[in-house]
Parts: sequence; C-alpha cells; structure tokens
Amino acid sequence: MLLALVIFPVTGRAFDLDEQIVMIPKSGLFSVKLETTLYKPQGNGPFPLAIINHGKAAGNPKLQSRYRPLPAVSYFLQRGYAVAVPMRQGFSNSGGNYFNPECDLEKNGYGQAEDVAAVLDHLSAQPYVNKNNVLVLGQSHGGLTTLAFGAQNRPGVLGLINFAGGLRQQNCAGWESGLVQAASAYAKQTRVPSLWFYGENDSYFSPATYSSMYQRYTEAGGQARLIAFGKFGTDAHGMFGSRRGESIWQPEVTKFLDELGLPTKIVFPQYRLPPPLEAPPRSDYAALNDISAVPYLNENAKEAYRAFLEKDTPRAFAIAPSGVYGWAAQGDDPLKRALESCNKHVGDACKLYVVDDFVVWPANRAPTNTQVRLDR
Repeated sequence: MLLALVIFPVTGRAFDLDEQIVMIPKSGLFSVKLETTLYKPQGNGPFPLAIINHGKAAGNPKLQSRYRPLPAVSYFLQRGYAVAVPMRQGFSNSGGNYFNPECDLEKNGYGQAEDVAAVLDHLSAQPYVNKNNVLVLGQSHGGLTTLAFGAQNRPGVLGLINFAGGLRQQNCAGWESGLVQAASAYAKQTRVPSLWFYGENDSYFSPATYSSMYQRYTEAGGQARLIAFGKFGTDAHGMFGSRRGESIWQPEVTKFLDELGLPTKIVFPQYRLPPPLEAPPRSDYAALNDISAVPYLNENAKEAYRAFLEKDTPRAFAIAPSGVYGWAAQGDDPLKRALESCNKHVGDACKLYVVDDFVVWPANRAPTNTQVRLDR
C-alpha cells in the first residue's frame, strides 16, 4: 500500500472539519506527490468518497493557493462522506509541472484526470473509504478535469458533477470549439451520469459555448442533465464558491445523489458552517476601478488593490486607517477572511472597502489619516 505523509497547513487548520493535508504519491515516468486536503467524518467508516477538483487561476500554477471549498466540504461531511481535495501536478505544493499541451483542450483534460486517478487509487485502499461509492466533481478547469476523468470509467465511480467546467484559452484560436470537441470525445467513453451547472453571466463560458458542449456531450452518448440557473451576482462563474450559491446547487445535487443511490440524509450536523458575514450596502463613495480614491493606502498597497481587482468573485478587500489592508477571493466567506487578514495587524480597526464588484465604503466616511504604517 502506498503511504501518504501527513503535514500541517501553514495557513491554519479547520479543526471543526477535521482537516488534514497529505502528500499522495503519483507514479509514472517521474514520481511526484500531490498535495491533497482530506476531510473525514467521525468514526471508522467506510464512508462514501467525494473528490473535488479545483480550477486554474491566472498566472503561475505553483503560486495558486491550496483549494478549500468549505461549503461543499461541509455539505458532504454532514451527509457522511469522506472528502478529498487534491491539487493537481504543478499546482500549489504539488510536485511536477502543470501539464499544458498548449491548445489541445481534450488532451489537457485527459492529463489532469491522471492526477485524479492517482488520488482515487490511493484513497480506495484506505479502510475508511467505501471504494464502491465514489462521486467526482469539479469547478471550472476542475469541471473539465472531472468530465475527462469520467471517460476512464473507474470501478466504484457512480457519478460526475461539473460546475462551470472548461478552460479559457483566449490565446488559442477557436478555443471554444476545442471545448465542444473535448466534451464530445469524453462522452463517447463515459458510462456514468453527470450533472452540469452553468450560469448566463459566466465571464469564462458563454451560454452558446456551454450549450454546445452539453449538446455534443449528450449527442455522443453522454448521460447528463444541465442546470442553466440564469444570472448569478456579477459573475455566475463563481456560483459554486459562493455561499449564496448553495440554494442553487445543493437541492439539485441532493436529487442527483438520490438517483445514484448515494446518501443524502444529514447524519453529522456538527459540520454545518456558520452563516456567512452579511455585505454592507453598495455605496457611492467611488468607482470600483478608481484606485486613487481608495483611502489610506500608499503606492505599493494600491498596486495590491489593482491586483485584487483581477481576482475572481466572490471577493472582498478591507482597509484600516493605518494603511493595513487584507483581501480574500473565492472560497468560504471571503468577507470574513478579508477582515481577519487585515485585523490580525490592527485589532478591529479594519472595514470592508469592496465586496465582489461593488464599493461598500460609506460615502460619508472621509479619511482622517492617509499615512500608512505597514505594507503587506
């Protein structure tokens, strides 16, 4: 049996969700280890297994943060599932390099799926995992990875869930048609059902693109059901990562699990996440992109704000009169995390400046001190 080395996360441990990080070996021409976050309910199991696949942020994959989709983790833990969230090769602290066959999106998905297979092989050998009850899901690039993985028809994998799956390759001519072709190719080899979620105002994949992907997937023999949930916030691509999206995806996923014969009853209510922080109302203080209007920040900090504006929603940016700032994007409760990141330097002096695409700094709050004390 392959062994995994347990390590402790630098970014803090969610004890209430019994979070662990393991390095799972992936064998091949060059052996690498895949950074994988594991969550397991109380008890010995065996538990059904949910594998959640991450997307791809802009920039160097090695600099991408470890993925912690806590709303989804909480959903599955409450229902008695073990949950694995692997970082694929070349991402975060995983070994190797990102598999990038340039503009061949079909091949890209197959390559990413090999990492998922390595994680499944390892976890299927663990006594707390029911290897015959496995669900695989993913968001964005992780959704494409999930569809590609489905073509392997691995024993015990009962279903796939695709949240806004794809890979935006704007430097590649006809990349949307490449996604459609990839979906068709995966479907020809896939024997398990899938559930798809896409929104109308997705900044990555237009309705025309995901509708064509779905049509070609089903025409090629793939079993799929599309939930086209319309507009969501300022960008439907972030629905899965937002607490506000739970009311969209959770009822449909519960129905899908029922159809697969997988557990849906809540048996561990202690894993329920607390309610997210409420956003202040949108204000007329300044335009979102007016960097010169952001109070308290020096030039280096304003560059950080400029970089923040490139992050996907949900997101939040907080500032303090001393010039300290903090931000968070995607994942669970970014408003709370942005404030915590900022306040750890200054007590409770930080206030939210931006939530998603809206300035929430009160219009009547004038800066009293524009000198900064600390750059972060």
